[in-house]
Amino acid sequence: MLGSAVRTLAGAVIGRGAARGGSAAAAAIPLLPLAGRSAQGRESALSSAAAALREGGLVAVPTDTVYGIACLAQDSRALQAVYRLKGRDGAKPLAVCLADVGQVHRYCKVAVPDQLLHDLLPGPVTLVLERSQNLNPDLNPFTPLVGIRVPDHWFIRELAGSCATPLALTSANISAQASSLAVTEFQELWPHLALVVDGGPIGDPQRPECRLGSTVVDLSVPGKFKVIRPGCALTQTVDILVKKYGLTAELPVL
Repeated sequence: MLGSAVRTLAGAVIGRGAARGGSAAAAAIPLLPLAGRSAQGRESALSSAAAALREGGLVAVPTDTVYGIACLAQDSRALQAVYRLKGRDGAKPLAVCLADVGQVHRYCKVAVPDQLLHDLLPGPVTLVLERSQNLNPDLNPFTPLVGIRVPDHWFIRELAGSCATPLALTSANISAQASSLAVTEFQELWPHLALVVDGGPIGDPQRPECRLGSTVVDLSVPGKFKVIRPGCALTQTVDILVKKYGLTAELPVL
């Protein structure tokens, strides 16, 4: 665990080497709280996080579901650092976070109406679509599909907009461990991160459903959908897909 001595604010030295898989012991990890910041303070926080990402770092960020770890999706070295940190290989996909719904067509081949995208996003849903050639081929190299997130959280969406490129996003935990609702729950990962953005608690840690993460739905086949992970928004998502758009479930809904 890291003590208060490493909890420096924005402007402190960022441990770039550790973020790329270097020596963890030598890195000072800045903890960047968002609570109580003015508009100017929020811009400063965004600027610090964007700078860390552009330099190839991994940044922990709050989302609308659980805490995540982000890097630039077009940065192959940063992607490899995420895979190492999560203890997985490229066969287990990372999601892509976009600043707004309008960017989905740039990075995916969309087989559903635009209004469907807007009905589900921004929100706690990951839409699995066929990827376009605009995405880095080193991102999830073993699948032609990609999971798209547009979280309903101002910070990560503005961060993606500031970087002007998609973010690769995964949950802030070791694979197979519980998702994190507070930055203190993934302190063992801090030495490998360039920055930890503290957006405060997300949900109630005593309620297991708060750790379910986003609902993941495959919409890559026209007229059909497949629930990959039930997540926290299953009922409302299925209602929209079935009742409003008449899509058919490929498998029984979980």
